[in-house]
Amino acid sequence: MTPERLVRMLEARSVAVVGASERAWSFGLRVTTEVLRSPAQPRVHLVHPRHREVLGHPCVPSLGDVPDPVDLVLMGVPDRLLPELLALAAKRDDAGAVVFGSAHGLGPELVSAAGPMALCGGGCMGFVNAARGIRAIGYLEREPLPVGPIALVTHSGSVFSALLRTRRRLEFSLAVSSGQELVTTTADYLGYALDLPETKVVGLFLETMREVPALRACLARAADRDIPVVALTVGGSPVGRALVDAHSGALAGDDAAWEALFGAYGVHRVRDLDEMADTLEMFAIGRRPRASSPRTLATVHDSGAERVLVADTAERLGVELAELSAQTRDRLAGLLGDGLSPRNPLDVWSTGANTEELFTGCLAALADDPAVGVVALAVDLVPEYDGDDSYPLAVETVLHGTDKPVVVLANIASAVDQDAAGRLREQGVPVLEGTVTGLRALAHLLARPTPLAGEVQVDAARRGRWRARLGAGPLGPAESMALLAHYGIPVAATFEAGSVDAAMAGAATVGYPVVLKTAAASHKTDVAGVHLGLSDDEAVAAAYADLAARLGPEVVVQHQQPAGVEVALGLVRDPLLGPLVVVAVGGTLVELVGSRAVGLPPVSPARAREMLAGLVVDRLLDGVRGRPAADRSAVVDAVLGVSQLAVELGDVIVALDVNPLIASESGVVAVDALVFPR
Repeated sequence: MTPERLVRMLEARSVAVVGASERAWSFGLRVTTEVLRSPAQPRVHLVHPRHREVLGHPCVPSLGDVPDPVDLVLMGVPDRLLPELLALAAKRDDAGAVVFGSAHGLGPELVSAAGPMALCGGGCMGFVNAARGIRAIGYLEREPLPVGPIALVTHSGSVFSALLRTRRRLEFSLAVSSGQELVTTTADYLGYALDLPETKVVGLFLETMREVPALRACLARAADRDIPVVALTVGGSPVGRALVDAHSGALAGDDAAWEALFGAYGVHRVRDLDEMADTLEMFAIGRRPRASSPRTLATVHDSGAERVLVADTAERLGVELAELSAQTRDRLAGLLGDGLSPRNPLDVWSTGANTEELFTGCLAALADDPAVGVVALAVDLVPEYDGDDSYPLAVETVLHGTDKPVVVLANIASAVDQDAAGRLREQGVPVLEGTVTGLRALAHLLARPTPLAGEVQVDAARRGRWRARLGAGPLGPAESMALLAHYGIPVAATFEAGSVDAAMAGAATVGYPVVLKTAAASHKTDVAGVHLGLSDDEAVAAAYADLAARLGPEVVVQHQQPAGVEVALGLVRDPLLGPLVVVAVGGTLVELVGSRAVGLPPVSPARAREMLAGLVVDRLLDGVRGRPAADRSAVVDAVLGVSQLAVELGDVIVALDVNPLIASESGVVAVDALVFPR
């Protein structure tokens, strides 16, 4: 498939409908009706072996009877006919086709038959190119479909139709139900959509990754152009879990690849379809915060209890509420009734008198506060049976008096007055339908874009040396530590020994007090393979005798490091993305705590800090129970060191564990490492 064929398919000016019909309720009737509704009015050729006319349009017996190649063939036929028809279309030099049927078991045969054609499907609902006026779908959709800013690609046909039919103001430049993506992939559609000037937001619903390099390039383009990408995934890209000896593999889990990919390019990952709808609407019709604006929220409520609900939920979700200035609090105090506090979140309801003026004044005061990034009217927006439209009027007035984002946050989706919501959406005010999903959407809006990692310099000599060494066989403990040190990660002095005399010599070399560890087990603590705090030769001899008797003569001697926060770093290979960087709580609880982040190399400094943020270990680095804060920048540097190692050696290392990396106020030091060559 060439880009030229993809464009011809998506912007078709000539279409053949194979299986056209006017029989009631038939698939052929639906697909024919839809393509004839296309605003671009392409030349439509109808094909059916037994009909001379369908819906008043002439019909030919076979695709071979259609004169000249067409841009798009719509395959409304049983699956058994698909291979022959696709082969004919390819021979005719038709540009593209939509395969609606599931084509179960026919995938390779259809790919071969399609040859150079673009192909949407199989098992799809087709596509709507609203920006270019083409309706190539197999069911009846509302008409007209207005052109909008959202480009949607979804592996699910149900999600495709649901998002096209919401009551929300979700309007699309391109919407594709891509199905199995036998030929044309998400990356192809996304690359096309990013070239449409109408596209301002991207929505993705994905079950798996395909054409990963092209997908990465598209996500990088979107980030570079500041086009938000909102993604919902189901399932995952499986990480090689056969590496049972590597903590990193177990920690990463099946979702690691999505997390790493989306984190690298600032994709807004949502948890369900309601959050997706709220977030798409937010980016599609609402304003964006100023670049210099604080990433904070201020809310106005007509209920004290719902005010508390929003405050509690915002704290749980990590949405920062603005701290109002003294000037703003004084201004609010002059507007509020007795007993109401001028603080954010703001409850303004008292007698219900002068509602429009009260809410307008309070919203405007918050919008004028330099500490506020986004203003939300957090009311249920229920139908007002007395005809009172104070809330919409207040929001509209404030919207026209500020350049900050102004939104409505409704707590109960089923209670929202759709007339009022529609009126506000037409003005450019998102109406978010749910406390949790709405606040999560606001969190996406308030998030600062993560700078993309720049081009990484490779140390060719270092890479060549370690590639050769890794190709020669497994690394011992001392060599593993030397590898880390060569990538800028501080390590504890390490000495390997195979006898008691060598162990004591090693202790003298690294300096007392020392730690003695078995070299025979990956998870040393699990087999009681570590002796700590050995202060003299006698203690070393006793510890060695114990380890040698139970676990074998090979041991590691290290200088004992001061206590600190234990961090785990690692690499694990994903079959699609390659090496991933893993950061987690370190020590013996690494897998039990389950707090981890995954990054896609090269990891930028900003992304490394982002990976730490929100982890349990991040809070520990700040210092707890009177302990001093650890050197966070040294931890970030260690993450960047592992990232650089992944860039240079990720193709020859299957997994890497650094556990623990001990972080203290004086820096970091790695005290154990496992390297699994490919």
